[in-house]
Amino acid sequence: MERKKGAVEMVDPVIADVALALLQQEQKLIGVGIAAGTAVIGPGAGMGYLIGQTIASIHRQPEAFEQTRTLMFLGIGLVEAFALYGIVFALLIAFVL
Repeated sequence: MERKKGAVEMVDPVIADVALALLQQEQKLIGVGIAAGTAVIGPGAGMGYLIGQTIASIHRQPEAFEQTRTLMFLGIGLVEAFALYGIVFALLIAFVL
């Protein structure tokens, strides 16, 4: 009887296939976490900057409050859209790929 050497020859092919499938699933979930995390970090910083600049603008020119507030809400909507696109992309990675 010939003696087998090495871990590759001693592993059952079914176990190797299951381990490979689990590894691929883990890598996909790591990609989902990275995509979702980066999708909300950028818009969060952008929204903070936008609101801070709006407050500073209203402080400098209180009479332009209505116009400034309208533009702020328009900017918030656009920034929030970027976050939603990133979350949708992360969900596509999770459930489609």
